[in-house]
Amino acid sequence: MSDRCYRCYKPENSCLCKYTKEMDTGIKFVLLMHPKEAKRQRTGTGNLAHICLKDSEIIVGLDYKKNERLMQLMNDPQYFPVMMYPGEEAWTAKKEGFKEAIGNRKLLVLILDATWFCSKKMIEHNAFLLELPRVSFYGDYRSIFTFKHEPKPEYISTIESCYYFIKELQTIDMISKDVDPEPLMTVFKEMIKLQLTAENERIMGIRPSTHNYDSKYNKLKEIPDFIKNESN
Repeated sequence: MSDRCYRCYKPENSCLCKYTKEMDTGIKFVLLMHPKEAKRQRTGTGNLAHICLKDSEIIVGLDYKKNERLMQLMNDPQYFPVMMYPGEEAWTAKKEGFKEAIGNRKLLVLILDATWFCSKKMIEHNAFLLELPRVSFYGDYRSIFTFKHEPKPEYISTIESCYYFIKELQTIDMISKDVDPEPLMTVFKEMIKLQLTAENERIMGIRPSTHNYDSKYNKLKEIPDFIKNESN
């Protein structure tokens, strides 16, 4: 077995770190990662977002009510804590008064990093998170996560959520337009391409396969052109 990169958790011969670039958005992103997601770091997008976002943190857990680090951040007067979660009352970059509500404090954005099923469980255990002001998007986005199918097309991955949130805040100058968020999508696309290529190699017998029992895993996966051409 090849050694793994300690940052992106990929084998060293397919390390994704070269596609990342740290960016200083002026916002503190905190990824509340479900323990199951932490075990799937090789396929999850939360860690890749963390690598790219300066001053971001990952806090692994299920019940956060007594999490010392999270409570410390939420009670720090320099921060304006918000929960990224949809809802009619959620702030967006287009909602009047958003910038004024934050004032001179630094935005602290909490994001659930889990499957949508596990996200529901996390909310059940941490209802207090939804008592925080919520933030969301004004745009209607669709995930490009070809390798993974979400319950609904508008359910986007953690790294896509960070990307679109940054882009929207740039439209109201809450994040400098000098910040380039594209590395988030670049490394995400490379991750998808790596996953699809590996799956096809398993199907073709180049790699050991664990999916022979189910025919749906025996069809070659198409690599979309926008991903195929990303590193060209």
